Amino acid sequence: QVQVEESGGGLVQSGGSLTLTCAASGSISSILAMAWHRQGPGENREMVAWMNNIGGTTYSDRVKGRFTISRDIRKKTAFLRMNSLKSEDTAVYYCRVTLRSTPTSPPSDYWGQGTQVTVSS
Repeated sequence: QVQVEESGGGLVQSGGSLTLTCAASGSISSILAMAWHRQGPGENREMVAWMNNIGGTTYSDRVKGRFTISRDIRKKTAFLRMNSLKSEDTAVYYCRVTLRSTPTSPPSDYWGQGTQVTVSS
């Protein structure tokens, strides 16, 4: 069994910063990628940042230059540093972890329950 848990959400003023943390635990052989997605009110879920196992990254155009994804491989943890926050960044932020449970199992995605980020204008 695999668990994914996000933390660090909260209320922040426009222009402020916040750092989210995603921790994966359980039956994990290798992590292939970790990503952050978000779903704002009345919106579809969108990917905002993604990092693979060799450090390659991809960002949504909406957050590029303001958000930074990073990771601690040993601790199976990813971070999302969010700067210059705007009201439109208000959303529930979800962590997605792509991993193998055993050396020969196919990759599978696991999601956390989400953490609320609210940016007040």
